Amino acid sequence: MIEEREHWSSSLGFVLAAAGSAIGLGAIWKFPYIAGQNGGGAFLLIYLVFVAIIGMPVMLCEITLGRRTQQNPVGAFRMLSPAKSHLANFIGFSMLFTAVALLCFHEYGWAIVMLIVGGLIIRYGWTSAGIISIVAGFVILSYYSVVGGWTLGYIIKSFQGELNYVTEAAAANCFNSFKDNMGWVIPLHIGFMLICSLIIAKGVKNGIEKWSKILMPMLFVLLVILILRGLTLPGAVKGVSFFLSPKFSDLSTEGILTAMGLAFFTLSLGMGAMVTYGSYISREQNVFMSTLSIILLDTVIATLAGLAIFPAVFAMGFKEAAGPGLVFNILPAVFNSIPGQFGWLWAGIFFILLSIAAITSGISLLEMLVAFLSDELKWKRNKAVWISFTAVTTLGLLSAVSVSSWGRIEWLHQALVKAFHIERGSFFDMMDNFSSNWLLPLSGLAVSIFVGWIWGSRKAVEEIRHGSHNFADVHLISLLAGLKDDASHNNARYHVLTLASLWGIFIRFVAPVAITIAFLHEVGWLKNS
Repeated sequence: MIEEREHWSSSLGFVLAAAGSAIGLGAIWKFPYIAGQNGGGAFLLIYLVFVAIIGMPVMLCEITLGRRTQQNPVGAFRMLSPAKSHLANFIGFSMLFTAVALLCFHEYGWAIVMLIVGGLIIRYGWTSAGIISIVAGFVILSYYSVVGGWTLGYIIKSFQGELNYVTEAAAANCFNSFKDNMGWVIPLHIGFMLICSLIIAKGVKNGIEKWSKILMPMLFVLLVILILRGLTLPGAVKGVSFFLSPKFSDLSTEGILTAMGLAFFTLSLGMGAMVTYGSYISREQNVFMSTLSIILLDTVIATLAGLAIFPAVFAMGFKEAAGPGLVFNILPAVFNSIPGQFGWLWAGIFFILLSIAAITSGISLLEMLVAFLSDELKWKRNKAVWISFTAVTTLGLLSAVSVSSWGRIEWLHQALVKAFHIERGSFFDMMDNFSSNWLLPLSGLAVSIFVGWIWGSRKAVEEIRHGSHNFADVHLISLLAGLKDDASHNNARYHVLTLASLWGIFIRFVAPVAITIAFLHEVGWLKNS
């Protein structure tokens, strides 16, 4: 017997769960350090612009696809795809021809990838976009859970007083020894996945929604506590000024392109999570206002994370452009430098905050896999949960043991060198690069083209209209002027500049171009001269 599909019990439950998915480590770990490397306030402003013109249109697409079909990403694309698509066939055969060319140049690894992807596209058409998003989510969760395990470990180390250093060099030594200690890293990786699995096993209402309503307010409160403590420090105003006062002279073309890619990554787009969460929405819910709420929550939390970090960093005299090590290397030293001998407490609060963000994103990615197995293979939820747990944890072990080097899995390194000429970085880095720089933008590009041109923006708007009449029918200028209820301004037959028409333009033209530019930049094909 097929299990009846669950739905969110309230709009608030959906918004908090989806916002938790979007916020994650991207908003609290990745966004602050990249902002620190790219000029602070100016980067924040550009990032917010790209969230509005790329992130929101694509997120609305994904949620709408899920609600319309009540399916996982693969089922959603399959239900709405045409029987034949000349564009999909063109892309598929182009990949096959590219694979043949790569074989001639002895690029066997990439040739095999092109053959597989091209064959999928020719066989399944636009459904292959859903398959790519499933693969992206699976790969991301496998190494994301390793970082999630680090956050759990640093909570323990904080309250045990083991993060009692005050210099950057000591912090780096502590983190390097920690991530190379398999007695810590592997159990924490498994423990993180176990937490996510236990929440998912309870279902949508009693698991994801219930815990999102608990964890998201906790995250907000902890952020506020850290902000208030940081702002009381002498010199904190320099950090506030750096983060909130745009200085465009500090922002390069490279920074602008980075902001474009980050806006996509931090919203959990392209990995199937939003399509899956959207499939649990009833048709009476206002998906436009829900999407807007999710975007606002994500940007508010990312901004608050910056305000929790930079004032303390500047006040204690550390470098704002510390890079990926800002959270695990620099912040513990920053907290220990704060007068009052309570550095262990501030560090503990911060890593609890970070672990909450990691868990809320982790459960969304795991739920995407569970929904796929439940919908496509008709498995019971518990079976789907624990099969997914096993598969993700197993792949994640390769990332866990190879964060610093390939030493423990040299056999795999040699195979990848022969197939793809991958010699630098680690398996962890390779998974991050493969998913973040390739799978996510390509999946997001497929979503925008599919909704804008294949399924059609008109049909998408008809779906959004259910519960969201103002989205399609209110004149945009009237809305901004406060005249949306005026009879002479509230007839879409006489006005074309509505939210829906603006969204259609962005999803058909602006988003595909912007995502393509971001993709070319991330893979190194578009460089700032």
